[in-house]
Order: sequence, then C-alpha cells, then structure tokens
Amino acid sequence: KQLVENQYEKVVIKDDKELEQNLKNQLEKHNKTTITETEFKRILNHLNKGNVFEKAKILRDKFVLPCDDGTTKYIEFLDSEHWCQNLFQVTSQVTVDGKYKNRYDVTLLINGLPLCQIELKRRGLELKEAFNQTLRYKRHSYSANNALFNYIQLFVISNGVNTKYYANSKLESMNFKQTFFWADKNNKNITNLEEFTNSFLERCHLSKMICKYIVLAEVPKILMVLRPYQFWAVEAIIERVRDTNKNGYIWHTTGSGKTLTSFKTAQILMKLPNVYKVVFVVDRKDLDYQTTKEFNSFSDGSVDGTDNTKALVKQFSDDTKLIVTTIQKLNTAISKKQYLTQMEKIKDKHIVFIFDECHRSQFGETHLNITRFFEKNQMIGFTGTPIFVDNATGNKLGKRTTKELFDDCLHKYVITDAINDDNVLKFSVEYVGRYKEKVGSATNIDIEVESIDTKELLESQERLEKIVDYILANHARKTHSREFTAMMCVSSVDMLIKYYEAFKAKEHNLKIATIFSYSANEEDKDANGTVELDDADGSFVDEEHINVHSREKLDEFIIDYNKMFGSKFSTKDSQSFYNYYNDISKKVKNKEVDILLVVNMFLTGFDSKTLNTLYVDKNLKYHGLIQAFSRTNRILNEQKSQGNIICFRNLKK
Repeated sequence: KQLVENQYEKVVIKDDKELEQNLKNQLEKHNKTTITETEFKRILNHLNKGNVFEKAKILRDKFVLPCDDGTTKYIEFLDSEHWCQNLFQVTSQVTVDGKYKNRYDVTLLINGLPLCQIELKRRGLELKEAFNQTLRYKRHSYSANNALFNYIQLFVISNGVNTKYYANSKLESMNFKQTFFWADKNNKNITNLEEFTNSFLERCHLSKMICKYIVLAEVPKILMVLRPYQFWAVEAIIERVRDTNKNGYIWHTTGSGKTLTSFKTAQILMKLPNVYKVVFVVDRKDLDYQTTKEFNSFSDGSVDGTDNTKALVKQFSDDTKLIVTTIQKLNTAISKKQYLTQMEKIKDKHIVFIFDECHRSQFGETHLNITRFFEKNQMIGFTGTPIFVDNATGNKLGKRTTKELFDDCLHKYVITDAINDDNVLKFSVEYVGRYKEKVGSATNIDIEVESIDTKELLESQERLEKIVDYILANHARKTHSREFTAMMCVSSVDMLIKYYEAFKAKEHNLKIATIFSYSANEEDKDANGTVELDDADGSFVDEEHINVHSREKLDEFIIDYNKMFGSKFSTKDSQSFYNYYNDISKKVKNKEVDILLVVNMFLTGFDSKTLNTLYVDKNLKYHGLIQAFSRTNRILNEQKSQGNIICFRNLKK
C-alpha cells in the first residue's frame, strides 16, 4: 500500500508465465514499440543467457532485436542515464516452481523485470531468517524457466524494526556481513521499514541505486552496492563538480572502502560533459601500482596505469578519460621542458584531480605547482585523517590544513560511525617495557628530566636486545602459531639496522626480512607514520642523496633474503630495487616472511590478509599506524581473528 502511494503501479502476477506477459507489455511501453510473440521469444532467449553477473551486464546493454520483417530495432531494458524515466511496478506473492515451489513476498519490477526483491519477517524474528530465505530462493527457484529472477540487483530484508539492503551476488560470496542499513547524510541509520520505504525505495532513488551505485566488479565477477556513506560522498562530489568550480574533501575513516568510493566517483565524473579528464593521484609508486590494480578489479581495463612520465603526458592528450598516477610524475610532467609543449595545450581544460590520502600527498610545493599550472583544476581529496590547526606539522610553506587546501568537507564518516556500524574492528593495543615516572618523584626537589638523553636510552643495545627477546618469545602466541605474519615499525634506518642484526644474532627459526629507502636521513621526523618522497619519477629512493652506509647494509640484508628464497635482488638500480619491493610484498602476503622490518614503507596502502600483528618502536602521533592497520584488521574480523598492536613506546595523542 505504501509503495502504491509512492507511485508504484500495483500489478497482480501469480507465476512466471504472467511475469513474462507483463514483461512484454512493459518493454513495449518503455521502448514505444510493438513486439510480436516470435520477437519476444528472441528477447527471452537473450535474457536467459549467463549467470547473475552476466545478466547484470545484459540489463545495462541494449539488445539488437531481429524483427519478423527482416529489419532490426534496439530494445532497452533499463534507462541508466535517465533513471527516473523507467516504469515502476510492485507485485506480491509471485510463485515459481523450480527445484521446490517458492512464493516471494514483495517484488519491485522496473520495465517489467524483477530488479528488487523484498523479504519480510514478523517483528521479533531474526533478520538473518529473511537473509537465509533469499539464499534458499537463489538455490531452489530463481534459475527456473526463463530465470528472470536472476535479474534481481538488490535485496531488501526487514522485520519491521530493522531493515537492510544488499546486492545480489554469487551464492558462495553472499554473506550476512555484506548487508547494510540505509542512513541519511549524517550517518543516522534508517532502520524502520516505513521510513526506509519512503527514502530508499522511493522510485527515483531505488532506480538511481541500481543504475549508478551498483559496481560490477570484474575480477571476482560479483555485484557490489555502495554503502550509504559512500553514496552520500559520491553525490556530494558530483554536485560540487557539476554546479561549482570549488574544491572539497571527503573524510572517511581508514578501512571504510575509500577505493570503491573514489572509483565510483571517478567513473561518474568522467561522464560529465564539462569534465575533460579525471586524474586519480597517489603519492608513491607502490600505491600507484596497487590503486591501478584495485580500480581495474572493479572495471577491467578502466585504468591504463602510467609507467613513466612520457606515458602520462600522452594520456593527457589522448582519449583516456581516467588516469591514475603519482604526484611525483604529475609534477615532472608540468615542470620539465621536454613535456611542456604538449602539456601547455591542455592547461585550460577542466580537469578533476582526486587525491587519495590527501593528508599526505598535498602539503608541499607540488600542490602549488599543480594548482598554478592547470587553470581549471578542481581538487577533490579523500582522507581518513584530515589536518586541522592543532595537528598541522608544517613545512617550509608553513602549516597547511586540509580545509585551506581543499575547501569544505563534503561528507564525514568518522571512526565512531564505523565502530557503530561494525566496519572497524576491535584490536588489542598492548604496551610493553615503557619507561614510567617513579612514584613519589614529584616532590619539592625539582629534577631536570629534560637533561636525560632519551635518544641514547631508547636506542641502547640493552633495550633493543630485550625487545628482540620479547618478540621471539611471544611471536608464535601473537600470530596464532604463525598462522599470521607481523610487521615491525621502527623510528629510523639506523635503528632498523640494529634491530635486524640483533635478530640475526639470535637463535630462532623465524624468517626476518626488511626493506627501506637508502636516501639520506630517512628518520620519521614528523612521527606521522608516512614517507614523503620528493623525487620526480616517483621511485623510492632519492638518487642524489644516497646514504652509502644504509645502502651497503640493505644490500647485505638482501643477500640474506636471496639465500633464504633463491632470488637475485640488489639495489644496483631502481628497477631491481622495485622488483625486490614487489617480491617482498608478495612473500609477506603469502606468509613466507614472518616479520617484516620497516621504517616508513608499507605502512599505508599495503593490504595483507595474513598480517595480524604490528610491533611498534617509534613515536606515533595524529596519522599513526593504527589507521594504516585498521584496513588489514577489517579483513581479520571476517576470519574471526583479533589484530594486535604491541608498542614499545608511548603512543601520543
């Protein structure tokens, strides 16, 4: 009744024969044509092809129908561009006789195809019962006859009090954890069925969710639907780009699926008539590779990763609509003489730059160079940890906040929202061997504590040995008998060298590996858990400022690695070093390395399902490793494992 009040046409459909007849009528109406019985059989044969994923593609494509009179005409099943102009119907109690006879509660039809199925339970009953029922239908009857129910894009389940939605996917990949509450712009969940119907099932909104906010993920071959906070973020960005020339940023906590949000944003923005290119900018070569891979996993071949600056410059002038590149290569393209002739031609075009983890990549001269060069640039930032006045560390350009660089925050989904939604997982933070203030020391006799050499204390060999002994004694327990792996983050390359040699000197059967940049002074000066690279080609090492001692030590450690795995890596050139980086990344993910020692590398953008423990001996402040860790930890929760952060120093802030 409520749906009919919301302008759905009520239709009585008892079985799939009546469903087919209704489909014919609706397709004729939607396409403003008449279809003969034999032509309709051809349409049904076409619609009967493939699995759920392939059907989702058929739904979005036009069908060239061979007509009885020898001509052809296009048949559209879904108008994705003008989603409100589709035809909406509601029916209930459709019965389909498959392996078993099933009767479905409420079915929403768009242009005659069942695209949303609603399963209802009485108040007080578990929501999961409705979820399990949809799985039964998939198993027993959706594939019967002409399998039109395999065109369902979205399921809605409700017991009146709680209501959730989720995408139709492969049976084996459907999980109750992938069911979502709908929420308003302020992340307030809309759980009541009546309110949910008015907001989510409103005709234009439901059609928009199906047409624009379902992602057909190419690699796993599944349908994914955006969560509400992802939807509101993309909508806010589209409105900003379409209606203004202002910048903006999205504050979504780490582990909340920013890559999917930014992919969907880029996909929609590149179709806007006033946008020349969408450029997705990351700040390190490893993230460039990973982001390209992730984007292509959503839509195969959608991103042509730029391997060098020359390729990037070519993409700016050819018909590539979406570019993924590093901030370093982008800076080279607009500052080196050999590229300027080509780049000058497009400097007045409307280009939207999307910055991943914009708190890291945007606070230097490169930002100024980009904004000065591209006259019609629009900057959109994504961050889990924005910079505010009280946590701005500053550089030679002064302290810059996220708001100064990106203007307004367009949407927020912070850690407390994620905890409420069970999107960010619990993990144990344990402090081991910290130095504590002595009880009763605060007397009227002042002691100059500032004069204590904390660096000497923290870097003393005795302390390092004790920490190494602690790790060796507890590692198996922390990683569930080495079912998982660990990373150890330390404050400088010098400390890392000491730690590596301390591990090497002890008797144990753990495989220890390391990687670090051998540029001079790779200390974590701002203690922010990230590495900032200024080299133009986006590589890991600033070749002009090599620390010879660090490089020799790393080569020594790579020789150990080569012996362990029968490889031939070295630091002789940046490509060989990059190959080492990729190999060590693979080995950590495959559990072939037990502990990876790092200073800054691998702390962000590294996504390993096998990593459950971080050993931390460095200062953490503001954008620390906990954010970096929560992404991996999200995966751990699915495996019912808790993550561990073991700190050998105090965490700040």
